[in-house]
Amino acid sequence: MALITVLVPCYNEEGNVTELYSQVRAVFEKLPQHTLEFVFIDNCSTDGTVAELRGLAAKDRALKVILNVRNFGQVRSPYHALLQCRGAAVITLAADLQDPPSLIPELLAKWEEGFKVVAAVKRTSDESVLYRLLRGSFYALIHRISDVRPIQNFTGFGLYDQVVIEALRKIDDPQPYFRGLISEIGWPPALVPFDKPRRVRGISKNNFFTLYDLAILGIVKHSVAPLRLATFFGFVMSGLSLLLSLGYLVAKLVFWDRFVLGTAPILIGFFFFASVQLFFIGILGEYINSIHIHVRKLPLVVERERINWEPDVTPALSEAASPPAG
Repeated sequence: MALITVLVPCYNEEGNVTELYSQVRAVFEKLPQHTLEFVFIDNCSTDGTVAELRGLAAKDRALKVILNVRNFGQVRSPYHALLQCRGAAVITLAADLQDPPSLIPELLAKWEEGFKVVAAVKRTSDESVLYRLLRGSFYALIHRISDVRPIQNFTGFGLYDQVVIEALRKIDDPQPYFRGLISEIGWPPALVPFDKPRRVRGISKNNFFTLYDLAILGIVKHSVAPLRLATFFGFVMSGLSLLLSLGYLVAKLVFWDRFVLGTAPILIGFFFFASVQLFFIGILGEYINSIHIHVRKLPLVVERERINWEPDVTPALSEAASPPAG
């Protein structure tokens, strides 16, 4: 029997964690060939989520909980928990029930076929036209400029063999972009499409700023194209400026009495070049910030408490990570 870990990051999801636990349990009751282990990591919730998790953990020793001392963000906290998982395969689910547990048997079936990564990709989702347009534009952009090809419409919901988890443990990255790392490692994924359901309880923790932060992180971590674009743009604009200057000089020499430059072109040119400089200085700052985060070597999270964890049990190594035969 293969041990399957279901990882659920959560923050202020008191209305969903118990229902999610029940749905996943119901799915695994129909999968007797697998043993289920839960790992919940709570990112310092301010509602009753922790109390719900304590109650579930008291009834089920297979449910393990990590409580963070503060909110470490939606990038670092789930990644930290992923590195603690010891199952032969790890399935990651969002706590809001928008990653349907009913898809788990299909993920496991692909894993049993031999795939080390099984990615659930969104076919449709209930979001505004603006967000859909921005999301599509981001995927198109990063697909063109990234050194690796990330999986489109993939948010992290999926299954990962312990071989993949072991590879992630060897990567020292205090601010990881998980979706990019999965492509960076290189295991060819099996894609399982699904329709993302509407959130029933609670409110989404994502907004324009969190999505923008994730987009910038993905670009900075997995592409140097913006830096090369800045250099190329600088050369092009320098050449155009020189040609334009020579054109004005010739026009002034030929039409000395009639040609008046005026202040408008000077002001327009000044503000244009100033805005271009600020834009590329901002891009350069993102890369410098990424270097700064690495140099500080801060931990992914700081844990306040663990529930139902055995202190002498360490995460499983890759040799125990192969799926069952057949």
